[in-house]
Amino acid sequence: MSRTGTCWAELIASAMKDRGETLADIVSTTLSESEMQDRFYAGYGCHEGLPFTAWTANTVYFPVVYDGAEWAGSVARNPDGKPTDHRGGE
Repeated sequence: MSRTGTCWAELIASAMKDRGETLADIVSTTLSESEMQDRFYAGYGCHEGLPFTAWTANTVYFPVVYDGAEWAGSVARNPDGKPTDHRGGE
């Protein structure tokens, strides 16, 4: 894995900002603290980030990839009546 680029902690924190949450709000995750900090290239090519799921009281976060570019996506943890946009692009 590349040691440059980004890490899941940064990408998840960015996605969390849109929902008014922070990494401190995570109640469970499949990533260890070390895995959250592992650096990888999230640009186009092939995916390098580990698969994960992270939960807060209100949201579930997960990896999204399109043509090798990676970012963190999210959906509400509980029904909220809001539709979920397509993930990954076309």
